[in-house]
Amino acid sequence: MGVLEIGLILMGIMFLFLGAGLWVALSLFAVGVIGLEFFTSAQTGPIIATTAWSGLASWSLAPLPLFIWMGEILFRSRLSEDMFTGLAPWLNKLPGRLLHVNILGCGIFAAVSGSSAATAATIGRMSIPELRKQGYADRLILGTLAGSGTLGLLIPPSIILIVYGVSAELSIARLFIAGILPGAMLIILFMGFVMIWATLNKDKMPPAGPVYSFVEKVRASGRLIPVIVLIAAVIGSIYGGIATPTEAAAFGVVGALILSAISGSLNWASFIDGLMGATRTSCMIGFILAGAAVLTVTMGFTGIPRELAAWIAEMNLSPYALLAALTVFFIVLGCFLDGISVVVLTTSVILPMVQAAGIDLLWFGIYVVLVVEMSQITPPVGFNLFVLQGLTGKNLFSIALASLPFFFLLLLAVLLITVFPEIATWLPQKMNG
Repeated sequence: MGVLEIGLILMGIMFLFLGAGLWVALSLFAVGVIGLEFFTSAQTGPIIATTAWSGLASWSLAPLPLFIWMGEILFRSRLSEDMFTGLAPWLNKLPGRLLHVNILGCGIFAAVSGSSAATAATIGRMSIPELRKQGYADRLILGTLAGSGTLGLLIPPSIILIVYGVSAELSIARLFIAGILPGAMLIILFMGFVMIWATLNKDKMPPAGPVYSFVEKVRASGRLIPVIVLIAAVIGSIYGGIATPTEAAAFGVVGALILSAISGSLNWASFIDGLMGATRTSCMIGFILAGAAVLTVTMGFTGIPRELAAWIAEMNLSPYALLAALTVFFIVLGCFLDGISVVVLTTSVILPMVQAAGIDLLWFGIYVVLVVEMSQITPPVGFNLFVLQGLTGKNLFSIALASLPFFFLLLLAVLLITVFPEIATWLPQKMNG
C-alpha cells in the first residue's frame, strides 16, 4: 500500500474517533497504535512506552504548569474588577469609550492566563452587565469580547506557544518574545476598528460618562498597576536574559500569590482550587502531548511527512501559496478542534513541508497561533463563542456574526506578519542570553 493511501486511512480513522467524541489524546494514541501495528514492522509496545515518556520528559515543558497556576491564582483574585475600575476612567474620551475596556482588559488578562476561553469568560463576566447597563450595543460588546479573548493564545506567557515550542524543538523564550509585537498589533487593530465604528455610528453610542481628574484616574488604577508590573517583570526577565522561562514562571507564581494575598482573595479554599485547576489543565495538555509524540513517531515510520515534503517540493509552490493553503486548512480544522489539539495534531506532518519551503519555524509559530485564534470565533466549535453563549444565553451564530469583523482583523494580522515578518522576528533577534 502506498504512503498516500496509508495517510488517508489514518486521517479517516482520526476523524472517525474525534467525531465519535473520543478524547483528543486517546484519538492520537489510538491512531498511532493502529499505524504502527498495521502499516509498519516496528515493535509497537516498546516504541509507545519510550515515545510517550520522552514526549513529556522535556525541560521545556517545566514552565507550563507554573504559568497555568499563575493564571489560576489571578483568575480567582479580584483582577477582573480591578481591570474595569482601573481602565474605565482613562478611556472615556476615546471614540468607543468603555468598549476598549474589553480589549485592553483581555490583553492584560491574556498575559497572566494564557487561555483564550478563560480570558473571554473572566473579562466578560465583569464587563457585560456593566456595559449593558450603560447602554452599549450587544453586538459590539460580544464582538470585542470574542475577538479580544483570542489574545490569550498569543500574548506571552502563552500556553499554546509552549506546546508549539516543544513540538517544533524551538526556544520557548524566543517564541514568547516573538508574540509581543503581534499581540500589541492585534490590540491596536481591534481598538482602531472600535474607534472607527464609534465615529461613524455616534447615534448608537451612549452618552459619555463622568470626567475624572488625573489623580482620580491614578487612584482608580492603583490595584491594577501591581499586576501590570508583575507581567512586565516576568516577560522582561525572559527578554533580558535574566531568567529562563521556568524561573520567570516560578517568580510569576510567587508574585501572583503575594498580590492575591494583599487583595484579600487568597485563602486555603482558593489556593487549593487554583492548584487543582492548574493540575487538571496541565495533565490534559500533557496527555495530548504524549499522544501527539506517539503519532509523530508513527508518521516517521510510515514515511508520510517525508513523502509530503518531497511532494510539496516537486510542486514548486511559493511560500506564499503554501501559507495560503495552510491558512484555509488550519481555519477548517480549528472549526472542530481546540487550538492546542490543532497544533499537536498537525506538527509532525506540517513542519517538514514548511522547512522544505524555507519558512522560518519561529515565525511560523506566531503565524499558526494567529490562524488558530481565528478558529476560536468560528462556528461550530469556536470556544470563545461557547463561553459568551454561556454568559449571555444568546444564539451561537448571532455571537459569531458579532465577532465577524474581528475574524477579518485577525486575517489582516496574518497578512501583515506575512508581508512584514519582522513584526514577529525583530524582538527575538534583539534578545540577550
